[in-house]
Amino acid sequence: MLASQFTRNIKPAVDQELSAYKAAQAAGKTDAAFTHLERAHILGQESTSLHVKVHCLMLLWAIKNANTSQWNAGEIAGQLFRIVGAATKTALGLVPIGNTGGANISPFKKLPLDADTAELIAAAKRR
Repeated sequence: MLASQFTRNIKPAVDQELSAYKAAQAAGKTDAAFTHLERAHILGQESTSLHVKVHCLMLLWAIKNANTSQWNAGEIAGQLFRIVGAATKTALGLVPIGNTGGANISPFKKLPLDADTAELIAAAKRR
């Protein structure tokens, strides 16, 4: 299956956040790493493949950091729920724009976008 135009256009921005996530994780900055996953989620959540990928990475982050962070089993369970939702609802347009994707927030809650993020998403949709 071919990637959508939006997916191709937004992927470099998502990949940039995922690279920053990996660097922060490698440096032991687990909270900063998750922040990069949240931004990758916001950017890519209108693409099924990117949306599912980021939630899978959030799940792996939660498992890896279960004993070293304030995050707990709730994050793991939350990500399992969100992976199913991302896989089945994204193509239908059922995504709450701006949602950071973590289990600390309702998976149905829309959040405001900062100007930079809004412009990246708008540009990906225009191209």
